[in-house]
Amino acid sequence: MARLNWGMIGGGEGSQIGPAHRLGAGLDGAFSFVAGALDHRPEAGRDYGQRLGLAADRAYGDWREMLYGEKGRDDRIDLVTVATPNATHFEITKAFLEAGFHVLCEKPMTMTVAEGEEIVRIAKAAGTICAVNYGYTGYSLVRHMKAMVARGDLGKIRLVKAEFAHGHHADAADADNPRVRWRYDPAQAGVSAQFADCGIHALHMASFVTGQEVERLSADTVSCIESRVLEDDAMVNFRMDGGAVGRLWTSSVAIGRQHGLTLQVFGEKGGLRWSQEQPNQLYWMPLNGRLEVIERGEGNLSPEADRTSRVTIGHAEGMPLAFANIYTDLAEAIRARKEGRAMDPAADLYPRAEDGLRSMAAVFAVAESGKAEGVWTDARPPMFR
Repeated sequence: MARLNWGMIGGGEGSQIGPAHRLGAGLDGAFSFVAGALDHRPEAGRDYGQRLGLAADRAYGDWREMLYGEKGRDDRIDLVTVATPNATHFEITKAFLEAGFHVLCEKPMTMTVAEGEEIVRIAKAAGTICAVNYGYTGYSLVRHMKAMVARGDLGKIRLVKAEFAHGHHADAADADNPRVRWRYDPAQAGVSAQFADCGIHALHMASFVTGQEVERLSADTVSCIESRVLEDDAMVNFRMDGGAVGRLWTSSVAIGRQHGLTLQVFGEKGGLRWSQEQPNQLYWMPLNGRLEVIERGEGNLSPEADRTSRVTIGHAEGMPLAFANIYTDLAEAIRARKEGRAMDPAADLYPRAEDGLRSMAAVFAVAESGKAEGVWTDARPPMFR
């Protein structure tokens, strides 16, 4: 099967996220990396792109040059990943969608709810895929959790508890560190810091696994380091449209926590627990039963889990493999469109623009609720109310 053509904007030399995307996109042979505008410095971007193997005429100086160059090619890219600073996501994603390209955008998809709604409308009007990289939903056992909930193993879902708490911004002496400072600066980060950075991953994970969307929420937000304008810790209670109650804690000052993304789901007939730092094990407790440990790579799990498990049981599964599962979903979606067929249901799990929009609405709801000392706030974007 011929590979699809893939391009990347951002993710240049020294980037934290760029290598994970390049590993993920190339892992299964579905995509060839053929074009890129990898750095805000044109010559640095061109140089790095060529060192990664891009042809000189497709190692672009900026995203506008890349858009113009790719539009006119017979072998134009099938998918572009946007991995630039947050404030640029909307403009770049909008331009490529309107030009007929499929897009995978890093989170947050936009900086405002209005921008998010516009992206949703543009993608629908253009008939293009707009995906958002909530990459942790690519883990095999997260997808198995979703399958267990969907087939009724847990019965009616009562409670969801999500966490994304780390301690890597706990040092007040880092106030002037440029890698940290921008996250708490409203001019660069918007209305929220820690919740917009990490909390939305946990919130999206809760919706992804349960199949329910957040309707309203109450937030307690705080800047534990007083010099920060935006929050570095938040506790959010939420209610979902299927009746589930949600609790979410996110923090960047939890010293001793490393990554800290965990999800627990409790239903009438059992409970599940998964942690991203130990992704190979899913803990399942059936009502009145005994604790079971489900291992990634076991035979005869759900189709969603079997499809996304590549490494022999007992070996570690990592973030680039989770990203790779998002890319294989997208490759299947793009090929299905090209071939005029329905896509494999087990692959129809990539996060959509609608998910990015819901996340942005939740960010603004958390900021509003936090300022109002926890008042319950509608978390839905206006177009979904």
